[in-house]
Amino acid sequence: MLPSDLKPEQFNSYPPAARKLVTGYVGALQRSPLSFVPSLLREVIEYDFKFPPERKAIEKELENLNSLSPEQMKEWFQEFAEIRVSTKLENIDWVNSPGLFVEQLSAHLWATHQLDAFRKAAMNYASRLQAVAAPESLPVARLGIAVIGQGAATHDEPLFRKLRAHGGYFSRVNPENGLETLLNAVAARAKAHPIPYGHWYIDGGREANHDSALTCVSYNALEPARAILLRKMSGEIGKAGMGPEMLRTLLAQMRPADLGMGKAEDELLERFQVKLLTEGSGTQIFSTTFAQWAARETLRRAQPLTLLVRFAPRQRQRPMNELLSGLRPNADLDPAGSLVDADMGSYYTYLNQQRLAGAEKSSFLVWFEGHNEALAIGPAMPRGTQSSSPTDLKQLLTWVS
Repeated sequence: MLPSDLKPEQFNSYPPAARKLVTGYVGALQRSPLSFVPSLLREVIEYDFKFPPERKAIEKELENLNSLSPEQMKEWFQEFAEIRVSTKLENIDWVNSPGLFVEQLSAHLWATHQLDAFRKAAMNYASRLQAVAAPESLPVARLGIAVIGQGAATHDEPLFRKLRAHGGYFSRVNPENGLETLLNAVAARAKAHPIPYGHWYIDGGREANHDSALTCVSYNALEPARAILLRKMSGEIGKAGMGPEMLRTLLAQMRPADLGMGKAEDELLERFQVKLLTEGSGTQIFSTTFAQWAARETLRRAQPLTLLVRFAPRQRQRPMNELLSGLRPNADLDPAGSLVDADMGSYYTYLNQQRLAGAEKSSFLVWFEGHNEALAIGPAMPRGTQSSSPTDLKQLLTWVS
């Protein structure tokens, strides 16, 4: 089937909100090339389980597609139209399984030496779409906070080396009630700007007491789901003929109920957590990897105004088969190595925050938990500076936000 053959009733199996949305744009989809439409439908079919910024992006994209004149359609999609798609791909039920089509399209593009042409078409399309879909103004500048080094007594190398050029380093920060201070500050922002999924607390270990106004995800709370997933992965890997691509496809199809979840009221959040465990590499077994990936995906998808990510000690490295088996739940922890991981993780979190709208006004704070070292980044904070004057985290927050 080709996009020109699309009919509204072919979307009847879509979730309610997605179905209602897409049936209003069937005409626009009919005018689009097959090499493009399934990629868009892969996002549309998940519309009911997207965060508000993702929903707005899909809506804007469909509205723009619908507004293009025939001449503009040719300009926007000429490169996609030149991509040769096989009959085998045309015969896939790409309306109801757009993800499967996109996976097989990637293999087809590689085999037919069209990958570069497709990448060029996709980049040009993204540039055009970005030019016409201006980001909305924010009610308050973004604030990111990273808490690193839980359980680590000291460190061999200087901390925050990659971040120091962007802000001020403070070596005499009073650590008393530090985590509580930060969580209270994040909660205050959530109450002052009550946006759904706009304020997050991610913990790589056991979550601390926090205000219910925050959206919270923690590594320890997902332990039952992680154990089920590791057993499933270990069982599938042991099957004859099972390769990484087949395993990836299997993981992509998992739902909360498959991991013993599906009992909470927030299905969107549960599906997000499932994706953290099934799409991230190592998020099932290393807490520092989980925290870093969760922060990345939260920033990319929910685009929050406030994010606090707290790194916790991960287990020590062991043979991969042993890690996947999950047979040593009380594995030895590595606080010193985890501090190194978290230090780099805080830098990546900062970079991911800077990719969002309003980056020039955003602020970032990273603190060595329980210790006197912190680094603050903000519009008014001098870059590449150091201070040995006594201060505390509450004061640092007022300087950057």
